[in-house]
Amino acid sequence: MSRETRLSKRDEALVDLLMETGMARNLAKTLVFLSKRDETTSVEIEKATGLRQPEVSIAMQDLRRRKWVEKRDIKKEGKGRPVHAYRLSLPWSEVVAHLDREEQAKVDRIETNRKKLKSYG
Repeated sequence: MSRETRLSKRDEALVDLLMETGMARNLAKTLVFLSKRDETTSVEIEKATGLRQPEVSIAMQDLRRRKWVEKRDIKKEGKGRPVHAYRLSLPWSEVVAHLDREEQAKVDRIETNRKKLKSYG
């Protein structure tokens, strides 16, 4: 498992590309970082992406709602809240395929609207 502490230039380019699809910046950064890890914690995501804890939590909620990420609690020694470990729940290629289908649907809607507009011309 790689242990990069920051997103690389290539990762940042992927974040920008995901944002072009309409994905929120925080969500895109979190997703790209997760794609590079077998499993990671919120703290590692925060450090690597420069996001704050609430931003990571909101991104995780969205990713879990999409069923792209699963959470596992890691019990701490003694008292305190458990640490949450996260990992992609499906292969990265499937996440990309899902995003590709969403983008194609947008293109199809635009083409349909263009044809309808031309019929009024």
